[in-house]
Amino acid sequence: MDMKNRISLELRNRNPAKVAELVLDNCCSVNGEVDGLTDDFSDLEYLSMANAGLTSIVKLPSLPKLWKMNLSHNKLCGSLEALSEKCPNLIYLNLSGNKIKELRTVEPLQNLKSLQSLDLFNCEVTALEDYRDAVFQLLPQITYLDGFDQDDNEAPDSEADDEDEDGEDRAGPTLKYKDEDDEEEDEEVGLTFQVKPADQDDEEEEEEDSAEEDEDEQTTVQGQKRKRDLEDEDSDEDD
Repeated sequence: MDMKNRISLELRNRNPAKVAELVLDNCCSVNGEVDGLTDDFSDLEYLSMANAGLTSIVKLPSLPKLWKMNLSHNKLCGSLEALSEKCPNLIYLNLSGNKIKELRTVEPLQNLKSLQSLDLFNCEVTALEDYRDAVFQLLPQITYLDGFDQDDNEAPDSEADDEDEDGEDRAGPTLKYKDEDDEEEDEEVGLTFQVKPADQDDEEEEEEDSAEEDEDEQTTVQGQKRKRDLEDEDSDEDD
C-alpha cells in the first residue's frame, strides 16, 4: 500500500488536526518521498515511517509538536536539514539502518536544540574511528546515542517514557474489589474459626471420659478404704 492511501486508512475519517500519533511503517513511498502528509497534522506528536523506502524527507510538512520520530530502515543519506526546519522540537530521533556514511550528514541536527536521543545503529557511520566521541562532540545537546550515554549507561525504556509523557497507559495501583465469591469465602473462613474441628471434638471427649474414669476410680478407692475402716472399728468393739 502506498503512503497516501495508508494515511487515509490510519485516519479512519478523523480530523488530521486531532491526530497525535501516526504509524506508517512498511508502506510504499512514491519516488522515495513523503507523500500524503500535510500541514493539517498540526497536533502530531509521534510519527513512524520505518521501512517505507524513503530516500528524502524534503517534502515533510511542518510538524511543530512532533517530539518523537522513527525513520529507521530507509535509504536516507542526506536531507536531514528538513528536520530542524519542519520538526524543531524533536527529542527522540531514530535513523538506524539508513545510508548515513559520514558525520557531516548528521551535522544539520545541531539545530535541533531539544534533541536528547539519537539512534544511528546499523548505519555505516558507526564504523568510523571514535564514532561515539565524534557524534557527542558534534551534537552536544544529545544525552543518548544508540541507546547509551557517554558513560555507557543505558537509556531508560523509551516505551515507558512515552506512556509517562503522553499520559496514556500509565499503570495505576491495582485495586481488588470484593465480589460475591470473595464474600462467601470470607463467611466460610469465619465459620472455620467459630466451629471446632471434628478431631478437636474427639480429643476433648476422650479427655472428658478419661477424667470421669479417674474420678470413678478415686471414688471406688475411697469407698474401699472407708469400708476397711468400718470393719476395723467393728472388730475393736467385739474385742
